[in-house]
Amino acid sequence: MGIYGALSSAVTGLRAQAHALENISGNIANSQTTGYKRIETDFLDLIPDAPIKRQVPGAVLAQSRGTNNIQGDIKTVSNETFIALNSNGFFVVEPKVGQSDGNSVFAGTNFYTRRGDFEIDKDGMLVNGAGYYLKGLPIDTTTGNISGSVPEVIKLSNAFLPAQVTNRINYQSNLPQLPKTTAYNATVYNSELINAADYAGYSGASTSASMTGAALTGANAATTVFTVGDTVSLTVNGTAVKFEFTNGGAAAAGNQAIDVVTGAPTITATLASIQASLRSAGGPAASTAVVDINGGNLRINLGTDYHAQFTVTGGTGTTLAALGLTAAATSSAPTRPSIGTVAASDDALFKSNSVAGGAITVYASNGAPANVQMRWAKVDSAASGGKDTWNLFYMSDSAATGSSPMWTNAGQTYTFGADGSLVAPGVASTTLSNLSVNGVSIGDVELKHQTNGVSQFADVNGTVNVSTLNQNGYGAGEFVSVAINDSGRVVATYSNGERIDMAQVVTAQFNAINQLKRMDGGVFSASSESGEAILDLSGQGILGGALEASNTDISDEFTKLIVTQQAYAAGTRIVTAADKMLQEALNMIR
Repeated sequence: MGIYGALSSAVTGLRAQAHALENISGNIANSQTTGYKRIETDFLDLIPDAPIKRQVPGAVLAQSRGTNNIQGDIKTVSNETFIALNSNGFFVVEPKVGQSDGNSVFAGTNFYTRRGDFEIDKDGMLVNGAGYYLKGLPIDTTTGNISGSVPEVIKLSNAFLPAQVTNRINYQSNLPQLPKTTAYNATVYNSELINAADYAGYSGASTSASMTGAALTGANAATTVFTVGDTVSLTVNGTAVKFEFTNGGAAAAGNQAIDVVTGAPTITATLASIQASLRSAGGPAASTAVVDINGGNLRINLGTDYHAQFTVTGGTGTTLAALGLTAAATSSAPTRPSIGTVAASDDALFKSNSVAGGAITVYASNGAPANVQMRWAKVDSAASGGKDTWNLFYMSDSAATGSSPMWTNAGQTYTFGADGSLVAPGVASTTLSNLSVNGVSIGDVELKHQTNGVSQFADVNGTVNVSTLNQNGYGAGEFVSVAINDSGRVVATYSNGERIDMAQVVTAQFNAINQLKRMDGGVFSASSESGEAILDLSGQGILGGALEASNTDISDEFTKLIVTQQAYAAGTRIVTAADKMLQEALNMIR
């Protein structure tokens, strides 16, 4: 080989450096191209076959090497449809090859790019600066779940967003153990509770614990019934009261003295004295007790207390028999009907007996809004011998007048234990049947509390603390804008404030990322060396409102340019030297 071999090697060197120069030139030219991946040059030495001691370096071959695995700088931009990838993945895109009947026609082949400067074109599709259209998977706007598995060109619609009727209200709150309503008075027993008997349509419906005795004539002398020295004992909600009938004297310690001789009192007057003593000594449940003659018979009841019972626990037989009472007899059970609706005429009273529970706007099937105002009313309490029980009301007709219903009971009883949680099995949800507010018909709406979503813990303010209150309906809206978020979701925003996920951007990974074939516009196609694309539907690594810059480093390219230039110059010197040596060899025969 000799001189000719050296000349040949020098020429391959010149070719290799020229190839390197071409790559450097392209890298510098694309230093500002979005998502561009520079091309490095690798040199491969070609060794001719020869004995070991006769081997020579031989020629050189230049080949290109991709840097697809090297990320360029990511910069933030104001355009919400621009996206970048903080991973080794690629966006899946497709070129448009024409139009048919006004519709875009696509090639049907997937290409891959890091160029994420996507904008909406006239047809509502996302296309980048190189003319490639972004692909993804559609999302079911009802469930929010991805539908399908084959990526398709994302196409957005600027049509009105249809209204969605509200069928669920998520509501969680803590109710105060002691609601400090407007009517609440710390010195008045059960003043924190709502009393059905005070409301139109329920007047007289509530019944307190009561007991009926013998027929009595109120004008007769007390001594015809009550015997001096006899006793009668009542126990009201755990508080014992023992009446002792006297002749102007004092009663035994702990007894209530009832004088049935001095002044010759009548039976009616004596019953009034018993009533006064019962109210003062019988505890809170007896504070409004009544002891009188009703319909000709003895009557004992607890007045306006609709929670406690009382029992005849003892007494002297003579007086008990005359009163028609029997020791160990128990009064009738109190009843307390639920208030189904509150008339407009009782609106002020109702608000004074309840606490605000929040308000939310819901939507009918045609998008008509309706404001649901909620109030909580405590209907029973453990302190009065019952259980801590609440009812929820909502305003069904704010324009109602007179006896027309203004507030409606939700129809669910909330009963709490001593620990402040709902008594098993609890109330995870309830249904507002045929919900209608101010003439706007919504239909059945699930009021969802989740497990332990409604509690009753002590609150010094005595108010309802609402922690969750939202609903799933909305009115019709006009398309306003679109953005791609950091999860790769294409989100459309509408004039009604709704943000609807329309599509999921698909990314692709490759096992041999640097073996992809380059094409115009910063796109790549899969090759046999790269392997098939591995699609990712999670949106991992996607950054919204960002762009990836070229990974070209100008200073590094200039350094390589100097080295390449000097190597090329050195190669030309080899050619010159070989030429001179050949010239000398030819001159030997002259």
